[in-house]
Amino acid sequence: MRFCVLGSGSRGNCTYIEAGATRLLIDAGFSGKEIARRLALIGRSPEQLTAILVTHEHNDHIAGVGVLSRRFELPVYANQGTHLAAERRVGKLFTLREFSTGQRFNLVGVEVHPFAISHDTADPVGFVVDSGSRSIGYCTDTGRVTKLMAHLLGRCHGLILEANHDPRMLKDGPYPLSLKQRVGSSRGHLANADAASFARQLDGGALQTLILAHLSETNNHPDLVAEEVRKKFNDYSARPEIILATQSGPCPFIDLSSIPNSL
Repeated sequence: MRFCVLGSGSRGNCTYIEAGATRLLIDAGFSGKEIARRLALIGRSPEQLTAILVTHEHNDHIAGVGVLSRRFELPVYANQGTHLAAERRVGKLFTLREFSTGQRFNLVGVEVHPFAISHDTADPVGFVVDSGSRSIGYCTDTGRVTKLMAHLLGRCHGLILEANHDPRMLKDGPYPLSLKQRVGSSRGHLANADAASFARQLDGGALQTLILAHLSETNNHPDLVAEEVRKKFNDYSARPEIILATQSGPCPFIDLSSIPNSL
């Protein structure tokens, strides 16, 4: 099982996951052309994709969904609330396959579990993608952590989790007050310390690679994220590999197949 965050931030989010012959995108928040370019950087192409999974309808997660679906005949998996909210912007899809939040489904040999998160959209979700021997969790755009998140993500081998903002930078930054309140609310985005604390508390023993994603270019800085991670993991001997996703290009391509199954 392998995965790569192709890019993450307020201007676009897209993650690639493969397990055997199944090759998925979680979100497609760049243009179709840009996603194809980024896939090529890791030796993959849109023609190889199996499907697109969609977390919610904000443009930085759906900008390329429609064109990729139509051009490469890709099914799009989304819940009804997200599809209805995104329908005008994504246009006609090759195939829509609706799922119900909280209900697992099989997608060409992998199990996908969409779970509820807290964000100011119609029916936002995170995902756990499970190949049977390895699993990857994806959870960005949530304003708070929950027991459900801890339960589902605590046994993942790979995890993409947002660390969106530094509260002081958000408070002192250029955003209007209403936007500051939205970002910092329970239906907004996770602050650095909340993300690092949550990741540290995951105690299932499986986590090998943590990618911190959706860093704000206005209200955050990689050094601040790294400092919070150092503080939280300083005394933790089993610290996972930690990578900061960027807006500008793909992260390293992570291969979980060589990681011993610790469960």
